[in-house]
Amino acid sequence: MIGELAALGASLSWAVAPILYRKALLNAKPLSANIVRCATNAGVLVAVLLFFGLAGTLAALPERTIVLVVASGIIGLGVGDTFYMIGLKYVGVSRAVPLAATYPLFSLIWATFLLNQPLTLAAVLGSVVIIFGIWLLSRERSFEDTGVKGKLVLIGLAVSLVTAVIWSVSISMMNVAVSSVTGLSANYANLTLRIASVAFFFLLLSPFLDKEHGFVKMKRSTVAALCVGGLVANGVGWFLMNYSFLSTSLTRAVPISSTSPLFAAIAGFMLFHEKMTIKAVLGAIAIVAGIFLIFIL
Repeated sequence: MIGELAALGASLSWAVAPILYRKALLNAKPLSANIVRCATNAGVLVAVLLFFGLAGTLAALPERTIVLVVASGIIGLGVGDTFYMIGLKYVGVSRAVPLAATYPLFSLIWATFLLNQPLTLAAVLGSVVIIFGIWLLSRERSFEDTGVKGKLVLIGLAVSLVTAVIWSVSISMMNVAVSSVTGLSANYANLTLRIASVAFFFLLLSPFLDKEHGFVKMKRSTVAALCVGGLVANGVGWFLMNYSFLSTSLTRAVPISSTSPLFAAIAGFMLFHEKMTIKAVLGAIAIVAGIFLIFIL
C-alpha cells in the first residue's frame, strides 16, 4: 500500500498547491507569480541537494536525461504553469484544476498517433467521459465568484485546457527521462534540475518577460504562498509520485493521483466561496472518472 499512499499524497499535494497559488494571484500577475515561484523553489531545492551531498548524483545524470529534463521544465513549468495560473486567476480553482488535469487524454492521443500504441475500448470510453466533463465545465460564461465575465472567462477556460496539452508533452518527456534513472536520490536530482533550469531562464529573460518587474515588488506573504505552493506541488507532489512509480504499477498510481481535481474543487468551494454548480461538480467527477477508465481497464 506504500505506493498507493504515495500516489494519494501526490494528489493531495496537487490539490493544496493551486489553493496557495490562487491566494497569491489575488495580488500578483500570473507571469510574475511563476517567476517568483520557480526562483524561490530552485533556491530551496538546490540548497537541500547540496546539504545532502547529492551534487555528484546530479552531475552523473546522462546527457540525454539532462536535455529532456531541462526541456520538460521549460515547457511544463515555464509555459504550462504560467497558463495554469492565468486559468486559476480567471476561472478559479474548481474549474481550472479539473480542466488542466485532463492531460492524460492528450498523452493518450500522442501515444496512439505518434507511438502507434493500441487504443482500447476503455480508453475510448474514458476519452468520451473526459470530453463530456470538459463540455460541462465550459458551459458557464460568468463566474461572479472570481469577478471575471465575458471574454476573460473564455480565455480562462481555454488556457486551462491548453495547460493540459502542454503538460502532456512535458510529462511525456519526463517519463522518457526518468526511465533510465533509478533511485530516489536520482529522481530528486531530476526534480531539482527541472525547476532550477526554468528559474535560470526566467531570471535571464525577466527584463523582457516582466518589464514592470512585478516579481521583485511582491509582498512577502505573496512570495511565501507561491514558494510553499511550488514546493508542495513540484517538490513533495512529484517526489511522492516518482516514489509511487517505483513502488506500484502505473495503472494504480495514475488513477489515484488523478483525484486531485475533486479535492481542489471542494477546496475552491470552501475557501474561496466559488459557486458550487451542478455542472462544475459533474464536470470534475466526469474528468476523474474518465482518467480512471483510461488507466484501470
